[in-house]
Amino acid sequence: MSQKWALILGASSGFGAACALALARAGYSIFGVHMDLRSGMPRVQEVIDAIRAAGQEAVFFNMNAADEVKRGAALEAMQARLGQSTPPGSVHVVLHSLAVGTLRPFIADGGEAITKPQMDMTLDVMANSLVYWVQDLVARGMLGEDGRVFAMTSAGSHRVIPYYGAVSAAKAALESHVRQLACELAPRGIRVNAIQAGLTDTPAMRKIPGHEKVVEYALQMNPSRRMTRVEDVAGALVSFSSPGTGWITGTVIRVDGGEDVI
Repeated sequence: MSQKWALILGASSGFGAACALALARAGYSIFGVHMDLRSGMPRVQEVIDAIRAAGQEAVFFNMNAADEVKRGAALEAMQARLGQSTPPGSVHVVLHSLAVGTLRPFIADGGEAITKPQMDMTLDVMANSLVYWVQDLVARGMLGEDGRVFAMTSAGSHRVIPYYGAVSAAKAALESHVRQLACELAPRGIRVNAIQAGLTDTPAMRKIPGHEKVVEYALQMNPSRRMTRVEDVAGALVSFSSPGTGWITGTVIRVDGGEDVI
């Protein structure tokens, strides 16, 4: 059997790191894409060490995932590594978990409202980059039949959260991209879904101004009486990557303990 690989965009922390480790424990080697300064590299190394401790390979790229040239170079290196396996390996699971965006209001009296470059960057990184990565993977033959693509969304795609407007727009666009890709890739046997996590304590969540109030509200409203954990999402992703779930595509899978139905 060929070696199984997963590609995690945003692999160094939060959902990406948890999913990388869960997939490694399920038998996947990991290609990880992340963007960290030198101060963040010890945390990245911890993730790599944990993957290797699970008996799998870890090949990580510290880069801007939205940069077209760097994306091409990274995919070329990944393709070369896949070709070293006997038989050649392939990418079976892709997770888009990029959380780089601008958290500013649209209207700010006396403050700093979001600008066009900030809005464009947020949508490009957190939504449009999914399309470009999948396009290149398919064109290179790296994502084959029964492949699974997942994109992390949130309730912000359809709810208003202070300072979250640009990210909310990106999440709504991301879900639209998931539907379109699911339809176009269905004849190839590739499944594409979004995962909507409940409010989770991640580095990205802590950057939201006033996130303490959002946490308080989520704890009050969630019928399961706790916040979502990254391990909840990682376990769901592994389950939905299994052979018996290949008829699920083009949808938003909620992993939130019932939070979004209240």
